[in-house]
Amino acid sequence: MEGLLDFVLRDILTRAGGVDRCVSEFIRVTNTVLPDRVYQRVVPEIFNGWRTSSGVPVRPQLLGSDVACLADNAASLARLNPPGIDLNFGCPAKVVNRHGGGAALLDEPELVAQIVAAVRRAVPAHIPVSAKMRLGFKDDSRAEECALAIAQSGASELVVHARTQAHGYRPPAYWERIADVRAVVNIPVIANGEIWTVQDAARCRELSGCDALMLGRGMVQNPALARAIHALDDAEQQPTPALDWASLLPLINDYWELVSKRLDKKSRTGRLKQWLNFLRRTYPEAETVYQDFRTCNDPTMVNMWLRGIQLSAQKSL
Repeated sequence: MEGLLDFVLRDILTRAGGVDRCVSEFIRVTNTVLPDRVYQRVVPEIFNGWRTSSGVPVRPQLLGSDVACLADNAASLARLNPPGIDLNFGCPAKVVNRHGGGAALLDEPELVAQIVAAVRRAVPAHIPVSAKMRLGFKDDSRAEECALAIAQSGASELVVHARTQAHGYRPPAYWERIADVRAVVNIPVIANGEIWTVQDAARCRELSGCDALMLGRGMVQNPALARAIHALDDAEQQPTPALDWASLLPLINDYWELVSKRLDKKSRTGRLKQWLNFLRRTYPEAETVYQDFRTCNDPTMVNMWLRGIQLSAQKSL
């Protein structure tokens, strides 16, 4: 999720619990072997053994359409011993698709197969190669063919976003089509798309037949979503305490501290407002804060707000 779920938000959301693994934003591969500093910038978790501060592994994702160049970059990336390498066949962005990347490749299952096979050959056997795809580009008529191309070319796992590029992010997600994909491949399939609530997760599992789920915007909107879904799987587990607004505020404070350290001054308030825009769908309190800061671009005001919250919390103790 380029421009949203970067290493800063990965760090914070994995602290909330329930996340087993993360995949980075896509790293665009064109006509050269990328230097290590590119991976270090996009996935700084590399300095922590490819794990977030809470210990969740992060798998880097490559995007491109040049078979040889992707293989060369995968081989170079493998030197850094990542916990896996993921391939992007799902990005719906027009600027990416115009250059033959992301979901545009789903019109060429033969090329998809060549990319996966070349990357698999270039990477040592102990490093998994996985892939993410949509149901198709303009339609889903080749979904099974593309999934087979990925599985038969050596991928160990496949995430399927249950919409085509043409669908974009408009609801609904066609989870039942993931079941059709599962029926033709012999590798684990993970369901993705339009999972906003625990009820959505249960329905997605029912229709797709997948136990494993990938969360995106739903987790950004509700940081407790992953651990709430995990609670469904263990009838003997004690109910997971809700992540109420008061419990979320320390994570927002930590997020702001990370943003303030890593981003330039002009970008900081925009990043906070971006997350608050999602959070207000779950937390009414976030709506109030979002409106207060909607036209604000001064980090000092955010610092004052957070300092006021901390003082208030200390007084209540």
